[in-house]
Amino acid sequence: MHNCKRNPLVSTRYIPRALEPVLRKAAAQFPVLILTGPRQSGKTTVLKHVFGQASGYISLEPPDVRAAAAADPRGFLEMHPAPVIFDEVQYAPDLLPYIKESVDERRNVHGRYFLTGSQNLILAERVTESLAGRAAMLRLLPVSQREEFGRPLHPLPWEQPKDRSAVNPMAPHILWRNFLRGEYPELVAEPDRDISLWHSSYVQTYLERDVRSLRQVGDLLSFQSFLRALAARTGQLLNLTDVARDLGITVNTAKAWLSVLEATFQVIVLRPYHANIGKRLIKTPKVYFTDTGMLCYLTGLKDPDHAAAGPLGGPIFETAVLLQIVKAFANRGEEPRIHFWRTSAGTEVDLVVEAPGKLIPIEVKPSATPRPAMASAIRAFQQDFGDEAGPGFVIHSGEVRLPLAPNVVALPFAEL
Repeated sequence: MHNCKRNPLVSTRYIPRALEPVLRKAAAQFPVLILTGPRQSGKTTVLKHVFGQASGYISLEPPDVRAAAAADPRGFLEMHPAPVIFDEVQYAPDLLPYIKESVDERRNVHGRYFLTGSQNLILAERVTESLAGRAAMLRLLPVSQREEFGRPLHPLPWEQPKDRSAVNPMAPHILWRNFLRGEYPELVAEPDRDISLWHSSYVQTYLERDVRSLRQVGDLLSFQSFLRALAARTGQLLNLTDVARDLGITVNTAKAWLSVLEATFQVIVLRPYHANIGKRLIKTPKVYFTDTGMLCYLTGLKDPDHAAAGPLGGPIFETAVLLQIVKAFANRGEEPRIHFWRTSAGTEVDLVVEAPGKLIPIEVKPSATPRPAMASAIRAFQQDFGDEAGPGFVIHSGEVRLPLAPNVVALPFAEL
């Protein structure tokens, strides 16, 4: 089995993360900081970068370390005194009540325990039981393009003044090469890595370490087929009954497996926006992967031109846009509130972002030539929602920014 963990002697360029100031602020206000996110998104690296000089570090993944923590939790904590980083704490969830005990003995001391985890299913339940009110819980996703290009705190388009300076555009061939590569830190920092081998190793490690331990999953081969079936349906209305029938599993199994993928941060389930506007609306959700590189790997895409021109070109581009917005919110320590809007008559806006006081409609078009017709669904949304609707944006793969309609602007992907 390939292992995604790197040799500690191999140095990888550190990419400054937008979450760093939020981590420092949380550590100054809470005794425990929990950083969740998918495997290999850089959780350990950023904690070591921000707090490592003053903190110890211990991984709870090795079986002998896990056994020591389970056998004598108090002794284990004494052996690794705070401040300390405990990596992959889902492997030793029974440690959390003893961390609570330690915290309560010195309640006024903040920034004592830094925990990482890649299984939200276990962590959320245990944190609620043991560390409610004592822990800040943040999420780190793979690198955003803001972070990659050195503008980690760049605001979202609707948050910027109209006279803001434009970001340098990105040529479409570079854009699609980046989509195939994905945004996991190792691949961004080391452009010469074999991306196919990396993603293959990632999937194998994910299945063996994260999925095998979860009771909802028995057959890893069938689960991997489910993973690929979802990848082929990314950005579409998700009919789990059809997926279950195609794979020969029950609908309840499909639902359980989807919840596993969501809880291990491999997919985002996007739900439709509902409001009382007197129309019948679609209620079925959509599913997106949390990395375009993983999506391309799972669907067998290896060439940027084939990816752009093929049937998954639109869904891949839509995934990329959604991820940049989700990461922008997560990197501020905020929970993104993003939906799609679709009427039963077929009018659809790809993304609807709940911003303060406004609903921001966004259309995604994998075309380098934005046209006014691309704004029609946004205009319908703005008409239906009136004052609740904010400015609309058509995000495209080209290099120009221009108005398409009143209160609708076409923006290149690089400006997200």
